[in-house]
Amino acid sequence: MSSNTTALSASMMLYTYFRSSAAFRVRIALNIKGLKPEQVFVHLRKQEQGVDKYRELNPQALLPTLVHEGHAIGQSLAIIEYLEELVPEPPLLPADALGRARVRQIAYAMACEIHPLGNLRVQNYLRDTLGHSEAEVLTWHRHWMALGFEAIEKMVALAPQSGKFCHGDEPTLADICLVPQMANARRIELSLSPYPTLLKIERAAYKLAAFDQAQPKKQPDAE
Repeated sequence: MSSNTTALSASMMLYTYFRSSAAFRVRIALNIKGLKPEQVFVHLRKQEQGVDKYRELNPQALLPTLVHEGHAIGQSLAIIEYLEELVPEPPLLPADALGRARVRQIAYAMACEIHPLGNLRVQNYLRDTLGHSEAEVLTWHRHWMALGFEAIEKMVALAPQSGKFCHGDEPTLADICLVPQMANARRIELSLSPYPTLLKIERAAYKLAAFDQAQPKKQPDAE
């Protein structure tokens, strides 16, 4: 860790939960950038994100939240792009405008389309307010995830810009969003065999310490 990243790390605090896929994304980005902020663990299943103290920090009551020099930043993609500006190397976005647009398209397809529909608060509303059974909630979750993965597999498999990773041979924001979503798919026992390109990229990602060490099971608060 360089003196610059050491100083930055010392001025940062990450509010996180081991099973949060949004926090998983941020952990990967932090690892790639060589940043190691202090971590504060907020237990989603125990509704610790809903207490007044945390809501003052993040009015959405969502994870993660990055606090840097007293400023709180929510939303994982906003945090990651903030880190990209603070520590430009290694880059998480391509140098060209079209490449950046493609990477963001893939990343947003996961983070903005698939992920929210299976979020814990959405599942709780389906179950507790609308009265759906566990089986119906699981069917809902699998449906939207499979629909999203089908499209992303095509985006990546058929594009000449794809390489070892979603865009070229170095990890980008797209891969940072892909790997946690694949973990979510396994948790709900969605078959990933229809998505061989995504599986290949995931295998390449986990060979890198930045991805491997960010896994939920390797976090201090893992249960």
